Amino acid sequence: MQTNPLARMTAAPDLDTSLLAERARDVLKRCQARGADAVEIGVSEEYGLNVGVRLGDVETLEHSSDRGLSITVYFGQRKGSASTADFDPSSIEASIEQACAIARYTEEDPFAGLADPQRMATEFPDLDLWHPQPLDVDHAIASALACEAAGREDKRITNVDGTNWSSGGSAFAYANSHGFVGVERGTSHTISCSLIAGKGDAMQRDYWYDNARNAGDISSPEAIGHRAAERTLARLNPRPMKTGRYPVLYSAELARSLVGHFLSAVAGSSQYRRASFLLDACGKAVFPDWLSMTERPHLPRGHRSANFDAEGVGTVDRPLVVDGHLARYVLGSYSARKLGLESTGNAGGMHNLELTCGDASQAELIRQMGSGLLLTELMGQGVNGITGDYSRGAAGFWVENGEIAYPVDGITVAGNLRDIFVAIEAIGADIDPRSHIRTGSILVGAMTVAAD
Repeated sequence: MQTNPLARMTAAPDLDTSLLAERARDVLKRCQARGADAVEIGVSEEYGLNVGVRLGDVETLEHSSDRGLSITVYFGQRKGSASTADFDPSSIEASIEQACAIARYTEEDPFAGLADPQRMATEFPDLDLWHPQPLDVDHAIASALACEAAGREDKRITNVDGTNWSSGGSAFAYANSHGFVGVERGTSHTISCSLIAGKGDAMQRDYWYDNARNAGDISSPEAIGHRAAERTLARLNPRPMKTGRYPVLYSAELARSLVGHFLSAVAGSSQYRRASFLLDACGKAVFPDWLSMTERPHLPRGHRSANFDAEGVGTVDRPLVVDGHLARYVLGSYSARKLGLESTGNAGGMHNLELTCGDASQAELIRQMGSGLLLTELMGQGVNGITGDYSRGAAGFWVENGEIAYPVDGITVAGNLRDIFVAIEAIGADIDPRSHIRTGSILVGAMTVAAD
């Protein structure tokens, strides 16, 4: 990666995808000339500006640019891969030779190979992902400082962890020996603010952020700072609570982590390795019968929108959960072959995923819960993907008679993910748009909550 901390303002690089595609085709032909039976090439380029401020001073100012070339060749069922960030002809030639050498000495894998040529993408609608803005250092610093200043307006905010502003873009070209060539490019813009309230043992910290493909879709710096302060101040003076089993409401920004555990369990690699708490669950009930999930890879400005997956397979809207039942696994071509199934266009992972969400706001879900726990922070990695056992440190708010009563921290929420999924009672309308997993707050009927 190259960095340049000096330029005050530059135009955002265009990231010409036609040049990336041309390079991908050229390298592919050179691999075929070496005798490879099948080839796939990826060429990427990205840029960014990142500014970090703290207590009124600029701590980070970095222009970055990066590029990469990945080469995968197949000699029969033997696979070799190599990559380089150096586009000098001699470096590319060395990488081609390295990939071919690896393939020649690798054992055959009957499941290796390109995706089915009939599945290659043929339609490429504009997904509205490319919204560059000038890389204006002065504007970036002013925005970050305005965000921090808004967050520090209340004198109970005693310190700042940091405020960051970033803007960048990336482009990618993929080509394979089926004759497929596809290109994509997109931008991302983010502002975040992390604050501290109180002193000594009474200190609490929290944060807020926003991100989007188009900078115009992001909340104002002042709004982000105010939200960070509001969240931080709300955590002051936590009280103890009793260990027990209670309803638990995952705020929308945490709810997607539950869905993430589910996606890991139904990934093809977890299934063929027999390392999933949802082993052989396709067609079976996993969630309540009112809950469905649908993959939406073509959402305009979506965080994971794409016309094709990492193997060139065309993407389409596709159900994942229907009436609580798992409709399919999440598969690329390799895992599909291992399982005797077909690719679902998910080489590289899940695209945008929409859950069935109700009409209730978070406040209405809190009233529906009556008494229980509203979670706003999760800590630790206490999740066993094989058994589904779940135990994570947490913080949030105790709810009494449908109203937030007081903050709590130093607690642990626990259960088994199979039981947690079945116990979901409602999903709110407060969908968090900052992730490819589009869900509102999730209300779980009962979980074990252990207090210190």
